[in-house]
Amino acid sequence: MLGSAFTTGFALSATLIIAIGAQNAFVLRQGIRREHVAPIVFFCAVADLLLIGAGVAGLAKVLGDSPGLVALLTVAGSAFLVWYGIRALRRAAAEPEALQAASGTEAISLRTAMAQAAGFTLLNPHVYLDTVLLMGSIGTRQPPDMRGWFVGGAACASAVWFTTLGFGARLLAPIFARPRAWQVLDTLVGLTMLTLAVMLVRQGVAGLPSP
Repeated sequence: MLGSAFTTGFALSATLIIAIGAQNAFVLRQGIRREHVAPIVFFCAVADLLLIGAGVAGLAKVLGDSPGLVALLTVAGSAFLVWYGIRALRRAAAEPEALQAASGTEAISLRTAMAQAAGFTLLNPHVYLDTVLLMGSIGTRQPPDMRGWFVGGAACASAVWFTTLGFGARLLAPIFARPRAWQVLDTLVGLTMLTLAVMLVRQGVAGLPSP
């Protein structure tokens, strides 16, 4: 039973987290830049641990009963994604010399990096739907003495993924020695952010009660 709860949490978390999304795109970009990777990876892993733990502890029911809170997160998350997406597209449209400077020498501060990591984590309604609602709901179905192992398994999967994504991204560094590669990456990141923002808005509108 102990192994089953841990394995269930690990497998479910791994399935949900390994997908193209705003948070993963940000971690990948910072990993390629080799910029504040350790604190970003640590923050994302700990945030998942806390959110999953909170969901199992009962926050899943609170969030499920609060459509207004979900709507607020949707609006804030969409605005944040649009802002970051436009910035990425503007970087992609810059001249090659400017691209090289932006990708190589002009590093963002640790405070800015952590603020952006927090935005991609805490302003993303999908994070709450996955970690708090879905993981939390499944976790509460585990026997009470096994719920901690479920959360531990889920947290381990998250830590392994973000560590691999953040520190493994440096293997792509030779490719991104060319400014054109950064242009392609920023274009993909920007379009991903804007697409996710549109999807969030559409889901938010679809979730509104009918008049």
